[in-house]
Amino acid sequence: MKVTQITPGRFHHFHLARQMEIHGLLDKVYTGYPKFKLKDEQGIPRDKIDTFPWIQTPYMKRGSFGLDKFEWLNKEWTWLRIQSLDKYVVGRIKEKGVLIAMSSNGLYSGKKMQSIGGKYICDRGSTHVVFQNEILAEEYNRWGFKWKGIDERIIDKEQQEYEQADYIAIASEFVRNSFIDKGVEESKLLKIPYGARLERFSKIGNPVKGKFSVLWVGSISLRKGFMYALDAFNEFKHPNKEFVVIGAMTTEVKLTLDTRQVKNVVFKGNVPNTELINYYNKADVFLLPSIEDGFGMVMAEAMACGCPVIASTNTGSKELITNNKDGFIIPIRNQNAILESFQKLMDTPDLRTEMSENALVKVRSFEGWDTYGNNFRSLIDDIIIKK
Repeated sequence: MKVTQITPGRFHHFHLARQMEIHGLLDKVYTGYPKFKLKDEQGIPRDKIDTFPWIQTPYMKRGSFGLDKFEWLNKEWTWLRIQSLDKYVVGRIKEKGVLIAMSSNGLYSGKKMQSIGGKYICDRGSTHVVFQNEILAEEYNRWGFKWKGIDERIIDKEQQEYEQADYIAIASEFVRNSFIDKGVEESKLLKIPYGARLERFSKIGNPVKGKFSVLWVGSISLRKGFMYALDAFNEFKHPNKEFVVIGAMTTEVKLTLDTRQVKNVVFKGNVPNTELINYYNKADVFLLPSIEDGFGMVMAEAMACGCPVIASTNTGSKELITNNKDGFIIPIRNQNAILESFQKLMDTPDLRTEMSENALVKVRSFEGWDTYGNNFRSLIDDIIIKK
């Protein structure tokens, strides 16, 4: 049985496609990304990538034309790209196999695959969609903002997918618990943590002595817990500290920054993934205090560069970090815990070096994305084919 994949963008699905190709299982990966955006995706034959860019590409470019400011348009556009990709694949499924589709993109194609004797795996990168909607509404309210909410059509479709799918692939215990909390049968949940690109990320340098550099990579948002990070950094006493922030900033954070000090904070905007290795290697510590994050792949990137990580319990950190050995696992919404972690690293000069070495050992044990691929191969062999 061959594997067919559906993913609107890159996410972790092209790493999965490479692994499925290595194992001789890949039939096709369908994506909304245009082919010119996928030139750097090595290890996947071009004829096995089928793009349906007609909705996704203009959606990605909408900001260039000022269209992203229209909320109703963003909502309808998002729904259209989800529906169109799913229905596009339905007409191309001809042979029995295994369909692995990103959540909200595989309901109709999953039913089609099942109708001809195949299996359907819903791949969910974040928490249960209802749990996600609730915890983000709660967080926005804490900061005085109204959460617009996930489109009710998407919530409904995803819940249908959870019910329809033979299995639901997830990446962390945090995500598993969110599904169980919402009544999904535990037997349906298959935990397969993500990997790291060891061919791209490695230790090539060290932080500057005498400076304490904190690194942020990702959306600068309430969801990622940015304001707790900033408040902790502002409280931290160090004569030569800096907070390097990489990523796009949401409106809510922009508005909240008006009430905060941003001295020694360097906002870099978006930086190409290929250039992040230099930032990871120069940082004393990497920070990811997300309120809701299925599995922060940036944690593995940082650790592959020998950079210790401070991450919340809601990031998939327990699958990657051994607390106080190669990083710190902290509660959500806890700037004091972040500050204490900074202080430990500053007060114990050898601790950062020890954590760096331990982080390298930990990430190398995952063998890049190979362990992820092997686990998925075992899933297909032992659970899908033989059952």
